Amino acid sequence: MTSERRARGWGVAIVAAGVAAIVALAAWQPWRTTPTVEAAASGGGVASVEPLSIPADANVLVFGDSWTWGAAATRPTEGYAYRLGWLSGWNVTVDGVKGSGYLSPGVDRPDFGARATSLDPTADYDLIIIQGSINDRLKGERGYREAVDATWDTFERLYPRAQVVILGPAPHQFPVHEGTIRIDGDLKAAAADRHWWYLSPLQEQWLTPANYLEMIDTGAGRNHPSDRGHAYLAEKLLAALTERSATTDAGTTLEDEPAPVVP
Repeated sequence: MTSERRARGWGVAIVAAGVAAIVALAAWQPWRTTPTVEAAASGGGVASVEPLSIPADANVLVFGDSWTWGAAATRPTEGYAYRLGWLSGWNVTVDGVKGSGYLSPGVDRPDFGARATSLDPTADYDLIIIQGSINDRLKGERGYREAVDATWDTFERLYPRAQVVILGPAPHQFPVHEGTIRIDGDLKAAAADRHWWYLSPLQEQWLTPANYLEMIDTGAGRNHPSDRGHAYLAEKLLAALTERSATTDAGTTLEDEPAPVVP
């Protein structure tokens, strides 16, 4: 795990090729609804979710797969999870492993559940963000929910004080794979059962056919976010967390502070 809190500049990489193909796909939309203060529960009702309360000097863990690791960024430490710390001023600890998922072992470390058991039990996190993963899209439904629940149980046992936000899989290509859509729905239902916030880049249209080539490196990056994509995802994530927060620090309401501008 690595921590970093300093700001730096980054370039904007815009890819012009493939515009015609993107226009042709622009009408195709697999997303459904935008989450509100109530999240859909698996049993058909709704489960209320408490607003987040994130102190200005929060200790935050971002846990996930290659997107969290910083794949396709010029340097991994310029990935979206690190940029979240730069934008917010929070002390962000990043734990990302390429290829890892709830059922899938990573390139050099195991699956989410095994990784969770090796986390530092002495850490004191205000917020934990668990991201992904599209790496499970080909694994099927069998055993998936059980693996998710076991992993999340570990987080709750290790860090009972922490607020937990689930960041669902983002589409790495279009059309979106049916396995990715299934995972998005499964994680949303599982998060609702625990009264946790669920952020769905798929449902909220963070990535669409219209901005895909600007945000995703389809060449050497193998369909991971470009530098511009990582910057964009960090901005979208911070805005989503802010929208779901009752306070940004002890005693300061969001009504007193302007929301961050996200292009």
